[in-house]
Amino acid sequence: MNRMIVVSDYDPRWPERFEDLRQRLAPHVADLAVSIEHVGSTAVPGCAAKSIIDLDIVVSGEAVMPALIARLTVQGYRPEGDLGIPGREAFQAPPGVPEHHLYGVIAGSKPHLDHVLLRDYLRQWPDEVRRYSALKVALAQQFPVDSEGRAAYSAAKSALVEELIAKGYAARTASES
Repeated sequence: MNRMIVVSDYDPRWPERFEDLRQRLAPHVADLAVSIEHVGSTAVPGCAAKSIIDLDIVVSGEAVMPALIARLTVQGYRPEGDLGIPGREAFQAPPGVPEHHLYGVIAGSKPHLDHVLLRDYLRQWPDEVRRYSALKVALAQQFPVDSEGRAAYSAAKSALVEELIAKGYAARTASES
């Protein structure tokens, strides 16, 4: 029988896990990074999620990205390119490190803003968190944990994610007016 994707209720230890990972990374990238952000569903209190921390290392510009890639490679991270999202670099974590998704993004770029505006919007709207969580739980029961299942899971939730990101951009625009 295929193992299915596991989406868990919010775990209040996720921010601590992020902080542990941030502290592991910071000494190696502090002079390159504008910030290291906790993004994704584990960064939203009350949101159901796969128990995998998502982190963005935010850099000031494209020119810094090769140095970031080199530094992370020395630390055992494997660069995976943009994985179809221009403006971001994905990295596979080294063996023996708690599972996480790590991205290098340029401050103010679309991938950076998509991550932080989605996170910040959900933190402000508990009804949207419940809606998003319910969808993720339902979808997780439909797809196996293999690469095809993970891709299908992501595709199936993409319409709602795009809607929530758009609302995040709209909320940002409204607050700047």
